[in-house]
Amino acid sequence: MLVIENLNYTSRATIFFQRFSVIFTDILFIYAVRECCRCVNGKRAAKDILEKPTFILAVLLLWNFGLLIVDHIHFQYNGFLFGLMLLSVARLCQVNSSGSFPLLPCLKVSTKGEQVEEAWVLLFLFLQKRYLEGALLFAVLLHFKHIYVYVAPAYGIYLLRSYCFTANNADGSLKWRSFSLLHVTLLGLIVCLVSALSLGPFIVLGQLPQVISQLFPFKRGLCHAYWAPNFWALYNAMDKALTIFGLKCNFLDPTKIPKASMTGGLVQEFQHTVLPSVTPLATLICTFISILPSVFCLWFKPQGPRGFLQCLVLCALSSFMFGWHVHEKAILLAILPLSLLSVQRAKDAGIYLILTTTGHFSLFPLLFTPPELPIKILLMLLFTVYSFSSLKSLFRRERPLLNWLETIYLVQLVPLEIFSEIIFPLTPWKQHFPFVPLLLTSVYCALGVTYAWLKLYISVLTERIPVRQKAE
Repeated sequence: MLVIENLNYTSRATIFFQRFSVIFTDILFIYAVRECCRCVNGKRAAKDILEKPTFILAVLLLWNFGLLIVDHIHFQYNGFLFGLMLLSVARLCQVNSSGSFPLLPCLKVSTKGEQVEEAWVLLFLFLQKRYLEGALLFAVLLHFKHIYVYVAPAYGIYLLRSYCFTANNADGSLKWRSFSLLHVTLLGLIVCLVSALSLGPFIVLGQLPQVISQLFPFKRGLCHAYWAPNFWALYNAMDKALTIFGLKCNFLDPTKIPKASMTGGLVQEFQHTVLPSVTPLATLICTFISILPSVFCLWFKPQGPRGFLQCLVLCALSSFMFGWHVHEKAILLAILPLSLLSVQRAKDAGIYLILTTTGHFSLFPLLFTPPELPIKILLMLLFTVYSFSSLKSLFRRERPLLNWLETIYLVQLVPLEIFSEIIFPLTPWKQHFPFVPLLLTSVYCALGVTYAWLKLYISVLTERIPVRQKAE
């Protein structure tokens, strides 16, 4: 398996190794889901276990359609990595941080004097341990796969705001004198230790430049061979449309337009025909600008774990929207943590349904063989029907989760799939334009992902902090 020149190698032992290793590493993901369920607010407790937020969250995470097909059919180890991320999130969310160290709901002290003081000391140490555990887990995760650097700003700002500064003023603003040099040092030691263990051997052998070149392959082009449903998919589609319009109106010279261009299915750099070509620096700037508002909200409008989760999802979505050579499966980086928010508020549940439906549908082209068609459709239907029905039942007393326009948009995914999988292969277009279904899927799903990103951002930016929370 490890011989690079041994292409198309397969054996029964290889298959068993791949399948059982994925299943075994999913144990960490299962444990992380359990810990995340313990962080869910129990105000919506129901008599029927099937309607409890914790049960719904467990199903949304454990039976996530995208994670299932990417790991257990497409074969990757994303479950293990997301397990580390969710576990770090759980550790940080178990600290109800508003700049101080409040009492946990499970801690009840009825006596006074030394016992109360001792309880506060134990609580202080417990919360410190949770912060450090979360930071350690994320540092390890980051060295397992560098794509998680997308959500690093959320971790960095949250830890700085809630752990390095240990107190707030009465109005909720930061008390600058509460800055703890010890806490910063502890976080720095964790990062340095993990980095030394991970990158130390490569530095000693002089191979660090080679590692960095493999981690950031800028020569692969703006988009993957199959476009991820993000802003650049819309940008490429617009360039295509303007090119066709220019050729019809004789504004462009046909001899100067490449035949393959962006839809050739090749992983390499391409130039846009009409619109300005995009460079890696441009995508970096766009990503940085799109992340800034969420980071500012996390700093200036701290709302504890929920604010941290909102910032984490927005960082993941912003990087997915504007990143360089983004893979379609990177949408899971936003869908999974958004699951934790979806069982808390109806507004977040509606955004989750839009993002998860379009994001999961955009993964369909990963499974392209005829035997996989009924499998992916059935699994997608099962997960989608459960997501809608369970969240609708959970928030039955509140406003509808989706409006009529959002519902129409999601329903149109059905004819799109019928055209892509059944009608288009029977037409002569398949021989000349084989990438049309991919283009339509990416562009249509990009509209939904962009809409969910904007809706979540507007929700976060316009949300007010309750007076009670400010006082805490």
